Amino acid sequence: MSDSDLNPQPLPPQQPQQPQYGAYQPPAQPGYNTMSIVAFILAFFVSVVGIILGFVALSQIKRTGEQGRGLALAAVIIGFVEVAIGILVFILVIVGFAIAASHGYRTY
Repeated sequence: MSDSDLNPQPLPPQQPQQPQYGAYQPPAQPGYNTMSIVAFILAFFVSVVGIILGFVALSQIKRTGEQGRGLALAAVIIGFVEVAIGILVFILVIVGFAIAASHGYRTY
């Protein structure tokens, strides 16, 4: 027999196994508000709907803390700018028709 068999080294004391948890992860940020994305897209095509949905999205974002505030603000701003341009073009067309009607139809 060898000498190591007669005097075995004592094992280190066993610690009870602690459950292993993952590393600390910060809480996940809520995703983008879907209404703000839809409002942004519709602001280019149907500006009044984009404005309305933009305001609704801003209200939801304030309540839920989701992302997308910039998209909702952009939808509202783009929608109002398009409405203002539409009104301006409408006024210019009316003025153009009025000027054309006041000169009458003349043949030279």
